[in-house]
Amino acid sequence: YGRNAYGIQAAAQAYYRTDAEDLTVAQGAYLAALLQAPSQYDWAVASERGRKLVKARWNYVLDNMVEEKWLSRSERAGMRFPVPEEPKPVPGMEGQKGYLVNAANAALEKQLVADGAASSRKEAEAMVNAGGWTINLNIDKKKQAALEKSVQRQLTSKLDPDKREVDADVQAGAASVNPKTGAVVAMYGGENYFKHWTNNATRTDYQPASTFKPVILAAALEEQAKTQDGDPITASTVYDGTSKRPVMDNGSEVGFAPENEDDRNYGPISVQTAMNKSVNSVFAQMGVDVGMSEVVDVAGKLGMDTENMEAVPAQTLGSMGASPLEMAGVYATLDNHGKKVTPAIVKSAEHLNRTVKMPDPIGDQVISPEAADSVTSVLTGVVDDGTAQASVRNNPQRDGQQVAGKTGTSDNNKSAWFTGYTPNLVTSVGLFGQDDKPPYKQVPMYEAGGEPRVDGGGFPAQIWAAYTFGVMGDVTEFDLDTRQGAAIKPTRTPTPTQEPTTEEPTQEPTTEEPSSSPPPTTEAPSSSPPPSPTTPPPSFSPPTTPESTPTDSGDPLDPVRSGNEE
Repeated sequence: YGRNAYGIQAAAQAYYRTDAEDLTVAQGAYLAALLQAPSQYDWAVASERGRKLVKARWNYVLDNMVEEKWLSRSERAGMRFPVPEEPKPVPGMEGQKGYLVNAANAALEKQLVADGAASSRKEAEAMVNAGGWTINLNIDKKKQAALEKSVQRQLTSKLDPDKREVDADVQAGAASVNPKTGAVVAMYGGENYFKHWTNNATRTDYQPASTFKPVILAAALEEQAKTQDGDPITASTVYDGTSKRPVMDNGSEVGFAPENEDDRNYGPISVQTAMNKSVNSVFAQMGVDVGMSEVVDVAGKLGMDTENMEAVPAQTLGSMGASPLEMAGVYATLDNHGKKVTPAIVKSAEHLNRTVKMPDPIGDQVISPEAADSVTSVLTGVVDDGTAQASVRNNPQRDGQQVAGKTGTSDNNKSAWFTGYTPNLVTSVGLFGQDDKPPYKQVPMYEAGGEPRVDGGGFPAQIWAAYTFGVMGDVTEFDLDTRQGAAIKPTRTPTPTQEPTTEEPTQEPTTEEPSSSPPPTTEAPSSSPPPSPTTPPPSFSPPTTPESTPTDSGDPLDPVRSGNEE
């Protein structure tokens, strides 16, 4: 039944703190439903989808009891779902240990199935829970301690649930990977395994948002894609950055017109600057230019789970689910010059006289070195000239270290990310808004920590910088095979008033005061496209002097505040 419970009596105690003979019908139905997938259906750790599935199966059990006349319709009608108790603390699993042990066990179970030693994940789980294993992890104790310390200092110490209720809803997760070996050297699953049972480093139910944009660019470069006008897509290619601009495909609107952060219009803008400022309209069009099926294909090659990822333009906003561990693997593959990196938490596993051979975390070349290195080069611009500059570029501990990375802030501020890397270390940090009371729904994080909006360039980038610069050792530079790069001049230069430059800002980015209502969201619009912008969109690769100046509030040359994205 999961929770190391074998037999109905143990399950009754583990989930409802009662004897089997005292279970209610509703509680018994939950345990019957749980049997199908204990690890997925355990209410304490289940994803939102898992909870929906186990509720559906709970209803299925009860409805069948009515059909079999074991339960009256009136009794059935009055039943409410019996939320189980939290798991009992197991000695030695406090703090981060429980997250690490469970992640390691899950990796071992997966390998037992792959090796044919177990016929199903359920059987593998039973084999691991039976005990007798010696499992060595790739976790680096110093880096693990540094990551925990960074989260505490940069986030937890600034949250005050007594002062702001929303502060109780902020969950942090992080995974740190060596891109040369694939070893997971540090993982942060949550405040404490006994307080928050779900591992935030491995959960996949929150949107990665704009941290997906580098995947779109990687696909464009790998596929040698072209714009609608037939121009090759490079760091210097110029797109129309008008907010809510309808995405076009061969002269026809595709029914998708995403809004930029704060509904800001950028007009003609290079791909480099669009990445720096995380301009939704540019990457939505780029995804269609490349072909969304090709984008999904490259996402899978880089390490994302694409089984349920639809090849539709809305995916360009990073609207799929992903975990910090998954995104760390994607960026590690980019860092490793396009050779696949599958993050590995388990170094070795032995049971009595038997050794389980774990797969090599470093795989084949999945995209070309030039495509991967070009993305890395572009992502240095996000740190030096874009949404991560306040927390990362200007960090006094940086000491000249070269950094590439990308921020992300999802629809309605339910998640915020920074995934970044140096040549020797890749770390993905995610903040997730989750109601601290059942049924633990995803919630916005507006005003958490006293900030108007929790952006990727804020707390996540601050956690990343304090951790990375504290453990990085010698200063290093990327060895890149690319003819493109950050701050490259566009091949078609728009007028200076319309194309933001890559010069360093003369002042620190500012944080705007919150308005009376939250900022506009940028989730995919309804099936009917929004009204066209007041200014007619120029061609996909605008001429040197556009005929009209797009509507904009403020000078595009002004420094953007951290996290200025969707």
